[in-house]
Amino acid sequence: MKSGRAAAIAAFLYLSGAPLRAQDPAASGSIRGVVKDRDFDAPLPLADVSVLETGQKAVTGDQGNYLVGPLKPGRYTVTLFKEGYVRQNRTVQVNAGALADADASLEGDFVDLEEFVVKDALDLGTGTEASLLELRFESPALMDSVSSDLISKAGASDAAAALRLVSGASVADGKSAVVRGLPDRYVSNQLNGVRLPTADETKRSVDLDLFPASILESIQVSKTFTPDQQGDASGGAVNVVLRGIPDEPWFLNIKSQASVNTQASGSDFLTYRGGGLTFFGRDDGGRDRQLDALGMDWEGAVGVTRGSAPFDHKWSMSFGGTEDLGDGMRLGGLGSLFYERDSSFVGDGVDNSLWVVTPGAGLTPETGQGDPQQGQFNTALFDITQGKQSVQWGGMGAVGFEMENHSFALAYLHSRTAEDVATLAEDVRGKEHFFPGHDPLDPNTPGHLESDAAPYLRMETLEYTERTLSSVQLKGRHTLPMDDFALGEAFTFKAPEIDWIAAYSSAALDQPDKRQFGSAWYPARDLGFIVIPAHFRGLKPAANINFGNLQRIWKEIEEESKQFQLNVKLPFEQWSGDEGFLKAGLFVDRTDRSFDQDSFGNFNDNSTYDAPTFSEFWSAAFPAQIGQHAITESTYDVDYEAAQKIDALYLMADVPLASRVRAIGGFRIEGTSLRIVNDPEADATWFPPGSAAPTQLNPGDADVNFEQTDFLPSFGLEYKPVDEVTLRGAFNRTVARQTFRELTPIIQQEYLGGPIFVGNPFLKMSAVENWDLRADYVPYPGALVSASWFRKNVEDPIEYVQRVEGFNHTTAVNYPRGRLTGFEFEVRQHLGELWDPLAGLQVGANATFISSEVFLPEDEIAAFNLPNIAAPTTSRDMTNAPERLFNVYLTYDLEATRTQFAVFYTVQGDTLVAGAGSFDGHYVPDVYALEYGTLNFSVTQKLGEHFALQFQAKNLLNPDIETVYRSVYTGPDALKTSTSAGAEFSLTLSAEFTF
Repeated sequence: MKSGRAAAIAAFLYLSGAPLRAQDPAASGSIRGVVKDRDFDAPLPLADVSVLETGQKAVTGDQGNYLVGPLKPGRYTVTLFKEGYVRQNRTVQVNAGALADADASLEGDFVDLEEFVVKDALDLGTGTEASLLELRFESPALMDSVSSDLISKAGASDAAAALRLVSGASVADGKSAVVRGLPDRYVSNQLNGVRLPTADETKRSVDLDLFPASILESIQVSKTFTPDQQGDASGGAVNVVLRGIPDEPWFLNIKSQASVNTQASGSDFLTYRGGGLTFFGRDDGGRDRQLDALGMDWEGAVGVTRGSAPFDHKWSMSFGGTEDLGDGMRLGGLGSLFYERDSSFVGDGVDNSLWVVTPGAGLTPETGQGDPQQGQFNTALFDITQGKQSVQWGGMGAVGFEMENHSFALAYLHSRTAEDVATLAEDVRGKEHFFPGHDPLDPNTPGHLESDAAPYLRMETLEYTERTLSSVQLKGRHTLPMDDFALGEAFTFKAPEIDWIAAYSSAALDQPDKRQFGSAWYPARDLGFIVIPAHFRGLKPAANINFGNLQRIWKEIEEESKQFQLNVKLPFEQWSGDEGFLKAGLFVDRTDRSFDQDSFGNFNDNSTYDAPTFSEFWSAAFPAQIGQHAITESTYDVDYEAAQKIDALYLMADVPLASRVRAIGGFRIEGTSLRIVNDPEADATWFPPGSAAPTQLNPGDADVNFEQTDFLPSFGLEYKPVDEVTLRGAFNRTVARQTFRELTPIIQQEYLGGPIFVGNPFLKMSAVENWDLRADYVPYPGALVSASWFRKNVEDPIEYVQRVEGFNHTTAVNYPRGRLTGFEFEVRQHLGELWDPLAGLQVGANATFISSEVFLPEDEIAAFNLPNIAAPTTSRDMTNAPERLFNVYLTYDLEATRTQFAVFYTVQGDTLVAGAGSFDGHYVPDVYALEYGTLNFSVTQKLGEHFALQFQAKNLLNPDIETVYRSVYTGPDALKTSTSAGAEFSLTLSAEFTF
């Protein structure tokens, strides 16, 4: 770890030492033009002209003319602006030794729809990254971002994959944002600045994989809290910015892609009878919204089969533009559709459950469902095979209107993802572990007389899930028609600015008829007086004879959010000419959730099935065993209705203290209300606080009513010792909220006999104290050298622990405190500035190093000191906080051939995913995800003026993604899980037309 950290720092020191180089005028071109007043068709003198990518500037002369250069051949973004006029951007192609024309007519001043103006991601060489760097320095918060152009080069398929490119950011479970080591509860996820609902049962953050790359303009991560942000933005605020209304003529973009995964091709794909997805994502597995008649046999599939992998492909289409209506009015619109079909396959996965039976004896397989002392137990050393296919489709649209002092925009997004997953988990290694040399077909080998000890096990799961997200957002920006007014000689206040957002969003999860089938195989036994044939028995959860070995679960989660934001900004100018502002606003969010689960199974079914070998599948014959497997309804489920209310007021100011020093500060008052009303079935139980056993749950017993109001201050300083260097420091306080699930003290299970979670009604919100320092050096426009330090002190962090109070379960508790510190480094460099032959070559890298610790409560410390555990522990790492993150990329633009190459390498370091605990009185160590790297490559070739062809290779190294048990008390790491994703190759054809 130390050598890796030293190498990363050395790389940053080398890259940051790049000096400036002068351009060769002989190989350069220039941009010229004439700027006019559109209303009077007259030349416009003293207008500012700047080239975004290089920072070169000019001022128009008396006749409105200007000249900027020299410029290397390439495409540039030219910004033209004069006080009292609307800023205008032009994209210009510069050729060697030539003059490029860029005339413009500027309109009279009115509020610009800045948040809807985008650069087209299909244009090679656009200045989008440069635009985001400019935004980085203008933002009052510490901000990092990634543009649509970089997302495309990296081959990221959605917002979750794109977030990994941001310094200090990672993703948990492939869907949830983790920023600076703080997981979803500490991160505010937004869409165009709007907080989104989620249909995830276990967390409050929206799934980022619902946003395909084709509709993204950028992902912006604010890493420091300012009062105008959400109060739970402790790790940061992740804002997914959708493509918006372009400030250009009407256009049409079409993109189509075909891909293949090295592990998901061929005819050995895992699926099930009737499985697979239709064009729009509905599977054909016999599922509907009503269960078959209760008390009758189930004739549909309960187990897996083999089949052909689907054909992976995607396409997207966008159309939009802006129309000048005259009299200072403009109307623009954008529409986009997307579709993707994807698949993945795991053929050699591993999932081991281990523990320590005797302190100091090392890890051994976990045993359960019986008494090992009597030779009756199961193990959980599963070999995993899984086939997954998905269909994602949806669309977005936006329309905007602007006039003098006012602008309005209406945006809509709908995204739907359907996943069909078939999983086969088989345990044959448990028998071999306890009885080395066991041969199931040879009765003379060890283990035959102990047939109930570690039998061969098979679990088959068929899971179809639909996830949808919709959001309607209406926004407005207004400048009040007021003249400037002075407050003495110190301040001159300008016209107040108002912006607002009203949004309605909804999220839903529909999981109709998830099926789980368990079976245990026992070899033939000759007892002399009787021969017992080889056969399967039902593998029943928790060894309860009343449960069945077939579970069928219907689950629906719906959540909707109604939200309103209002911000009032009062810009001012000091006597020194420096500008600042005062800002105040309010925020209101009303979120309602409904949870509905119905479980069914073949309860009291004790049938068996004769099979000479384990390779035969009972699940294939199960539906045909008429009259043996009646399906009945569980009476243990608990539904609920829940509501979350967030109300906030804030006040902040950005004040110049001197010509190079600014102060940014203020406070936010935020109120939280969480209410949960449970609807239990007849035999549902709950866990009353202080009780040693579950009891009958009656309506109203476990309902929750939580309220809290927080005062959240924020202070920051910015100092620019020279124009190229910016130093920033910040201190603020934020919060982290509980989820509905974590507060409800009922016994919650995904399926009967599965892992049990019990909520904690005494769970408190966490408070976070945040400290940040950052130094940014910009040697020339488009380049960056940055270093940051951060610290998070967490009071009452929420952690999950294992408890044994009459039965084994997981619950959420507040640990006393935690802390997290880290360093971030980032470099972006155009190597052509070092050596002219390297023109077009750009390198970027960022690295994050994190150290974290949470301190255990006294009862857990005492539990780890028990004689049967003997693993003294007072603290551990925070979950989901990687020890390090590292990204490096190289892009190469060949203007002569209009070709672009890109290579991206991403590393996520060791990460704690589950803290140590005890299970059945035995010690279970920490579980860590091991470090692994991902290598992606792409090459893009422009074909004429309208077409481009792109080849992408993703996950070229195809590493094993592993988790391990780790503890100083158990010796070397022991494998917990292992899987791999396969390498993916794709070919994309895109077309762009303007009108």
